[in-house]
Amino acid sequence: MGIFTGQHSAVNCGQFDYSGWMPNNPISLQLPPPSTKGKTSEATMLNTFPDVNTTVQGMSTMWLLSKQSSDFVCLGLYSEEHFCEEVPCKLISNFQGELEILSSDQNQKQEPGGPIHLHGPCFGGK
Repeated sequence: MGIFTGQHSAVNCGQFDYSGWMPNNPISLQLPPPSTKGKTSEATMLNTFPDVNTTVQGMSTMWLLSKQSSDFVCLGLYSEEHFCEEVPCKLISNFQGELEILSSDQNQKQEPGGPIHLHGPCFGGK
């Protein structure tokens, strides 16, 4: 079963930690990458890397995509009541109950203090 949100994957996957360091993931190259191993000089590598402005733009993009949106709303949590009829309210309540069950199941499967963070609804979280 998969639960997906509209949030960019960089937030969950830690892309900024790796890609924020330009040599790991340059946003562009000024020359083609080396084709044979061991025949590249330091000067060639420095000429291949992008200029400072391009690098800063790439790093700032990665940083922005790695931050949680200021208008983030957890799945199933609604700040406003859009429905007052009985049927939609019951469906929303059932949906929130199912999300709560999923969250508790995931929290039980995760080892206490372990590094693995399961992605899913943050019901009852933020």
